[in-house]
Amino acid sequence: MQKLLRRSSIALAVCLSAVLVCYFWVDRPTAFFVDRHHLNQVKVFHWLTYPPPELPTWLIVTDQFRVCLGDVCGRYWPETWFQNNPSLIGNGTYGFHPFQRGDDLGSFPSGHAARILSFVFVWFVVMPRTRVIGATISVAMLVSLVLMNYHFVSDVIAGGFLGAIIAAYAAHFAKFPCHAEPFNLEIGEP
Repeated sequence: MQKLLRRSSIALAVCLSAVLVCYFWVDRPTAFFVDRHHLNQVKVFHWLTYPPPELPTWLIVTDQFRVCLGDVCGRYWPETWFQNNPSLIGNGTYGFHPFQRGDDLGSFPSGHAARILSFVFVWFVVMPRTRVIGATISVAMLVSLVLMNYHFVSDVIAGGFLGAIIAAYAAHFAKFPCHAEPFNLEIGEP
């Protein structure tokens, strides 16, 4: 458990650093690039942002954490999607507004990314030989969230981190066999 906590702390520091870099230097140029080149009109990217209906319920804990963090962070979206919500592309609104609630302030962290990575990370732990498949599908889905201007890059990084860390603890507490440990399929014990 201490090893998992230590790794979680290091991952949190890396995630926060990546979010800060993206917030100041990557998010706005990427959102404007997507808008200028109409990448959010590509049907494949749109399709990739909708996981199968069963996946969002896979780890309900992940979604609850995301909703709570969304309320704490209060970040505007890159694009206006509903009821003229403030956004970077729509009216130049950018930033965090901590402890304000509402659907117009729920971009950070990305719930899509959190759910995708929570599922895929458990998949990595339980079925390590299929990691390439899971990584390919999840990366395509995560990139599509940015290319559709549904989320900023930092939203996706933070959501992915959140999903992966919750999945790591879920796998630990569920005592899923780790890929580094030999696993006897006949009796189901390490």
